[in-house]
Formats: sequence, structure tokens, C-alpha cells
Amino acid sequence: MKSREFAKPFRISNGTHFRLNDFDPSDTLGMKSKEHAQATLERGIARLSDLQEKLYAQDRWGVLVILQAMDAAGKDSTIKHVMSGVNPQGCGVTSFKSPSSEDLDHDFLWRGLRFLPERGKIGIFNRSYYEEVLVVRVHPEMLAREKMPARLVTNKIWQERFEDINAFERYLSRNGVLVLKMFLNLSKKEQRKRFLERLDTPEKNWKFSESDVMERQHWDKYMEAYEEMIRNTSSKCAPWYVIPADHKWFTRLVFAEVIIHTLDGLDLCFPKIDPAKQKDLKRARAALKHES
Repeated sequence: MKSREFAKPFRISNGTHFRLNDFDPSDTLGMKSKEHAQATLERGIARLSDLQEKLYAQDRWGVLVILQAMDAAGKDSTIKHVMSGVNPQGCGVTSFKSPSSEDLDHDFLWRGLRFLPERGKIGIFNRSYYEEVLVVRVHPEMLAREKMPARLVTNKIWQERFEDINAFERYLSRNGVLVLKMFLNLSKKEQRKRFLERLDTPEKNWKFSESDVMERQHWDKYMEAYEEMIRNTSSKCAPWYVIPADHKWFTRLVFAEVIIHTLDGLDLCFPKIDPAKQKDLKRARAALKHES
């Protein structure tokens, strides 16, 4: 399958009629072999490395990849496995934890703005400003910590934040920053399985937090928040991809192919050398040969 064939079934560029229940967390597009997926992924990583090198050399586009998911969906491992073959000079990962006091003294988009990728680079946000319409929506008491004027915290605040996010991402796209947003769609059953594995495996105990189980109690509210988020912030310039996450090997494959498909559409190439520069290269070559 070509990269677009892996990407297209999960792409949401118009969320008007989006329903999360229409997407199966265990879907593999009929691919049954983990080994086949791994071979395809390895070829994809090689292709991604080539495209990233051209992106870096061309120095015209920036790519922002946003990853959102419930705990244990595999965000960290997906980044690790897929981006392992990419030159670290051209890729950066930012993980957003609970906001600091400095973050809370600014608007909700501020801390994301600080880590936007430069031209020629791929920036990955492990969680992002979308937490402001997810965890803050599920736990509205968090709004009080954001020090917003009381008259601005109305029943329209979530819709207003959707509008602000859409405007922000449209601005980025108009300035050469491509925005790719991926929701790793994990089932509640699979999350339970992975939590138990973390508890039963000493080497994975460090990954577990009691708060993970506490948040699981709000599962239905989170699913409603994700559905509303995707419905209201999917656009042609900044689409969402709802990627099945019950099989990590398939999640990684689709994640890679989405980025590859996007970069393929940029007509990336190494910069052409103008005549004056070619003369400089000839002189340099002649000087180096003269040394020998």
C-alpha cells in the first residue's frame, strides 16, 4: 500500500459529521501480520529520513506534528520507533506536562508558541495546547488556576477556544508551517490491559501513576471531549488523523505513513546551485586537488 492509502482512511479534514464511534481502535486495514507491518515501517523510516533531509536542506517548510491520546496509548514509543532514523538536528520533541506558574500567567496558546518548529524542521508535540479543550474541559475547576477575568469564563468558552485554535493553525499554514494532528484512538479495554502490564512488570512500574486510574474514571467525558475537539478543529489546512491504537505495530506504521504522505506533497528537493556558487565549488575543488 502507498502512504496515502494508509493515511486517507483516518483523515478528518471536515469534522461536521464526525463520530468517534465510527472509528475502530483495533482496525489494521486488513493487515494481519506484525512482521509485514514492521518491514513496511522500516521502508517508511528510510523514506522519511530521505524526505526529512530534503526538508532540512530546502529550509522553506516547517512541520508541526501534534499527538494527543489517553494514557498508555503509545505516544512515547511511537515517536521513538518512527523517528529513530531521522537526523536529530532536523527534529525536536516537546512533551507538555502540567502547566507551570509561568504558563498560567499567559494565554493558553503561549507555551505552544514557544516551541514551534523552525523552517526545515519537524517538531513533535507530545500533548499540546489541545489539553485546554480536553483535560481542562473534563476538569473545569482547572480554569480557576488560569487567572482569566471572570466575565470571560462563559458557557461559550470551549467554542471560543476552538475558534482561536482554528485561527492559529490557519495562520501557521499561511506561513509555511504544516500542522498534522494525530489522535491515537485506544480502547478502554486495551488501556486496562496495558495498565496491568505496567503494574505486573517491574521494569515498567515507573510508567504507572495512580492518577492514571483516577483519570480512567472520566473515560466517557474524555471521549465526548475528544469527539467535540475533532469535530470542531478538523480543517483542510490542519486535519486530524484518528489512528487505531490497540495494535502498537499498526499505530507506528500509520503515524509514519501520514508524515511521509504529507512531506511527499511538498515537492521537496535539494537546493539548486547557482552559477556563481558553482564557480566557487570549482575553485575549492582545484585548491584541494592542488594540495595533493
